[in-house]
Amino acid sequence: MIKSKYQRRNTVTYVYSGVELEERTCPHCNEPLSPWIAPPESGWGVIVVCNNNKCPHYVGSDEQILNKRDDSCLGCRYAENPDNKYTPFNLLAWCK
Repeated sequence: MIKSKYQRRNTVTYVYSGVELEERTCPHCNEPLSPWIAPPESGWGVIVVCNNNKCPHYVGSDEQILNKRDDSCLGCRYAENPDNKYTPFNLLAWCK
């Protein structure tokens, strides 16, 4: 995965795995979002994800998922889909 940066119209962009991405930050913790190549069966290409384990969006998210088994270790990370105008969504993630 080659990552190279350049600036265009006051927006810093970079190329990751052949996809041009904007540099984005998490609105909950202001940490940079990291690119992630989603599994092919997900329907996503490259998405950007907050990997900060101390992010307020992530901390305690394992308790906010409704109808989840008590022994499940799933939570939600903040993510955005560049293919959909950086629309935010909750990315189900393993926590603990």
